[in-house]
Amino acid sequence: MSAPQSPFARFTHSESFAGLLLVCTALIAFLWANSPWRETYTTAQHTHLALSLGNASLDLSIEHWVNDGLMAVFFLLVGLEIKREVLIGELSSRRRVALAVAAALGGMLVPAALFLALNAGGPGISGWGVPMATDIAFALGVLALLGSRIPLGLKVFLTALAIVDDLGAVIVIALFYTSSLDLTFLALAALTWGAALYAGWRGAFSLKLYAALGVLLWFFVLKSGLHATIAGVLLAFAVPIRKPNPAGYLAALTNAARPGRGEVVGARLRDLEDLLERAQSPLHRLEHALHPFVTFLVLPVFALVNAGVTVTSGGLGAVSLGVILGLLVGKPLGVVGGAWLAVRAGVASLPRRVTWMHMVGAGLLAGIGFTMSLFVSNLAFEDAALLTQAKLGVLLASVLAATLGAAWLMLGSRTTGAAARAGVGPHDGPDATV
Repeated sequence: MSAPQSPFARFTHSESFAGLLLVCTALIAFLWANSPWRETYTTAQHTHLALSLGNASLDLSIEHWVNDGLMAVFFLLVGLEIKREVLIGELSSRRRVALAVAAALGGMLVPAALFLALNAGGPGISGWGVPMATDIAFALGVLALLGSRIPLGLKVFLTALAIVDDLGAVIVIALFYTSSLDLTFLALAALTWGAALYAGWRGAFSLKLYAALGVLLWFFVLKSGLHATIAGVLLAFAVPIRKPNPAGYLAALTNAARPGRGEVVGARLRDLEDLLERAQSPLHRLEHALHPFVTFLVLPVFALVNAGVTVTSGGLGAVSLGVILGLLVGKPLGVVGGAWLAVRAGVASLPRRVTWMHMVGAGLLAGIGFTMSLFVSNLAFEDAALLTQAKLGVLLASVLAATLGAAWLMLGSRTTGAAARAGVGPHDGPDATV
């Protein structure tokens, strides 16, 4: 029997599969949009579906239901992961936080600056946020393909980097990609969020309660003018990570241990198993429930709806070049530069067995901006031609970043192995903790 995997190992494996699934669905969408049946793809995107409740109704296209509705669930999962990592995970250590935050800030600011340098004064200037984001599923998927040749510390760093990067993307969307606000619905959203925060503070453990408040919060945020996906992150911060009082579970454990007939003991054990499942914190239970849903449905559907870019003779332009330059050049420069400054200042250190050559590879993989970059593209551009340029830039840059990052890390693993055989080990100082 093989040894059980750690939670982080299971997470990495799941994300690697998610990356593969995203590649397949994105490829299907791209081929569909460039086939003789391209009109059916566009028609499917813009088909409207309406939900009605009494006199109230909500009528959105399939594209908007996916980007505003399903992606709110994705952002809920992102928010839960951010909260967990900050409180009890990889971002609970000051030095780990410093390294991830410095690298993420560099990895957001430098790509945005390069994009602006190419598009200053042009119609595509609003797309500066497109090359700022990192797709964690793709990046970890590439690392998983490289196997044990990659130090665990690099996977932990890249995960922390992507989580901070996602938080930065949420802030950018909220502050810079909101056109107008309806104060009435904004106030209703604030009251609903306040109710969710109060429920979490009081220790309410029912996921049904947070689901009901989440639906209301999503609707009010959608109507307020903020992007509806912000509701997912706001709700995540309200879900408590505290566990229920264990007294009842200890009594059930004692009862299960009492002697009895086989079927009686079996029934007790099944009851105990159900109790132990409910003994997890609401945050852990919700994250566990959402992860397969987001992995196998939300992200593939998002890729299918958004990656269908029709290639035309004018498909590449200043916007595409800005995105490609930002992701392929700006990301590694910003990530490695930010991390180097943090280490140089003494507020952070490299993870154990991770070298600067590994960090360059991580910076290249951070240029895989697929999901978040496509998402921001939809917010940044209303003009169809500019949106096509942005999406083409994202797709090309993400493929190149994955290829270059994998090749660099494979070369780095051979170099590190050769150095180890020669008696020169990688960075492994006293502060180099994972």
